[in-house]
Amino acid sequence: MGFIMRIIRWPIGALLIFFDWLFTPKGISRAPEAQTVIDDQTKNLTLYHFKACPFCIKVRREMKRHSLVVEKKDAKRCEVARQELLAGGGKQKVPCLKIQDQSGNVNWMYESSEIIQYLQKQFAPE
Repeated sequence: MGFIMRIIRWPIGALLIFFDWLFTPKGISRAPEAQTVIDDQTKNLTLYHFKACPFCIKVRREMKRHSLVVEKKDAKRCEVARQELLAGGGKQKVPCLKIQDQSGNVNWMYESSEIIQYLQKQFAPE
């Protein structure tokens, strides 16, 4: 059964990646100074994801819409990223946004809808 599911998932994943590339949203344009401030704020964010996961694609597209530069770690292809995700957040589930505040406290956010709400709240243009 697992082999058949992999055969089914591969072309679906390839299509999702292709359509994501084809219909990539345009990011917002900010003044260079404003973008520098945003870039400084996103330095403490890391997105753990799978390349073909539909929920991960949804989060990455939201990041693109807001022109956010966020470190991304592929938890499917990188064993180190997978272990970081499991050790830090306690679950091997993606998407997961690691948020580290100025004090060094870390929050692991797992639901795509919550991640998108967080990004909109923090980075939506006023």
